[in-house]
Amino acid sequence: MDTIASFFSFITWPVSWVIVQFHKVYGAIFGPDTGWAWGLSIVSLVVLIRICLIPLFVKQIKSTRNMQALQPKMKAIQERYKSDKQRQSEEMMKLYKETGTNPLSSCLPILAQSPFFFALYHVLSNIAEGDEVGVINRTLLESAREAHIFGAPLAATFTDSAQHVAALDASLTSVRIVTAIMIILMSASQFYTQRQLMMKNVDLSVKTPYMQQQKMLMYIFPVIFAVMGINFPVGVLVYWLTTNVWTMGQQMYVISQNPTPGSKAQDSYLQRLLKSITSHGEVRGRRRKGVVKAIVAKGSDRNENERRFFAGLSKAGFAAQADGTVIKSDTVAAEAEGGAAAKRQQPKRQTKAKRQASTSQQSTVKGTEEDTAEEPTTSLEKKPQGSAQDSAKESAQGEKPGRPSRANSGASRQTKSGQRKGQQRPKHPSSKK
Repeated sequence: MDTIASFFSFITWPVSWVIVQFHKVYGAIFGPDTGWAWGLSIVSLVVLIRICLIPLFVKQIKSTRNMQALQPKMKAIQERYKSDKQRQSEEMMKLYKETGTNPLSSCLPILAQSPFFFALYHVLSNIAEGDEVGVINRTLLESAREAHIFGAPLAATFTDSAQHVAALDASLTSVRIVTAIMIILMSASQFYTQRQLMMKNVDLSVKTPYMQQQKMLMYIFPVIFAVMGINFPVGVLVYWLTTNVWTMGQQMYVISQNPTPGSKAQDSYLQRLLKSITSHGEVRGRRRKGVVKAIVAKGSDRNENERRFFAGLSKAGFAAQADGTVIKSDTVAAEAEGGAAAKRQQPKRQTKAKRQASTSQQSTVKGTEEDTAEEPTTSLEKKPQGSAQDSAKESAQGEKPGRPSRANSGASRQTKSGQRKGQQRPKHPSSKK
């Protein structure tokens, strides 16, 4: 580790200068020789470095998402050019160039802060050995050697001997307890940060090798830090624990406010956004309007979380616009309620026997109605009855030639098969037999 740290000795002076400046501030508050003054100086160094690395962190987030989206295409290229590794590499580089993705962007924050990490390790190692380094002169060196954090000197490590720890005015037991707790916290924070990324901010609808790699790193990284941590001085453990906690908080904020499409975090975010819209009747905030605008622009390419969000808007009576705003739409609410009512009022499905019985019954009723319609309508008006003498006279005269009698006319109307029934009309006397 000392050999690696020597390669970054060029940055030792800036790191030591920053620590000394923070030590002046905290030394005036807690005392120059206290562990709080030196410990908080290291914490402040971490915060300053991480603030400067925020643009790289944003680039890392974008690169990670682009890599997740490109996994299906990358897998297809690997399958297509399985036997031609050179063509496979060319197609991969072409894909990265077309999408503007840099695979190394996900490692930029770690690579960028590595020089500061090794420079701090070099500074603390010189403090433990009693050598001046950077802008830390003899007075500051003695002050740093006297500083203890919970009984453990800043320059002490878990593997130090009892004599070396005694030279720093501390006990081996206190050093090992403090370093062991800090190593456990450092590994646990690393594991939780990676697990949070895998469980909440990954599109679970797409299964890719990238997810398996991230899952392996979730278990491998904490083990690596635990093994390496026993050789880190207490001050370096403070540095690394602080940067892990910063990364965890920064990632929680990104997951909460800018989640990966298709992930559980996006579903939670859209549900909170839907609740805010239904409560206030509008989309509040430029960033939220940008989210709604992006979802509207997707059209039919929306994922399940986004379709559920739009269904909730319609049910609440809102319609999303192309500019990211929403309008109150009674028509949308009525259609949603009407569709739900129609869905509730659908009749139960009948069996085949019931359907046949219903059809037979309808046919019978229809036939009865047709027969009733064909029957002659009788007059309800009663004709006046004549005297017995008039009746006899009509009977003697008989029927007039060429005109059927009323009885024959009624019988003719009641016949359906074309055969005449009842009394036939008499022939005219002049007709030939």
